[in-house]
Amino acid sequence: MHHVLICRDKPGHLEVRKANRDAHIAHIKGSDGAIIAAGPLLDDAGEMCGSLLIYEGDRAAAEAWAAADPYAAAGLFESVEISAWKKVV
Repeated sequence: MHHVLICRDKPGHLEVRKANRDAHIAHIKGSDGAIIAAGPLLDDAGEMCGSLLIYEGDRAAAEAWAAADPYAAAGLFESVEISAWKKVV
């Protein structure tokens, strides 16, 4: 099963995102292929303001992965939504 993770940054936390980006990317690369798509959300000015990821696995595993994300540890996110997702196309 797939899950989509929609993570929204706290306002004014762009520098926190930038400072932890390398660790976040390493966390994605260390997911043994469970993250099948990922990228930042952008605000109207084109600045990063959140993350969208597609996780292949059960909800508990997606929650555990999200909790271990260096962005979460740095306090970057205002909210994290995890929803089951069905790929059609």
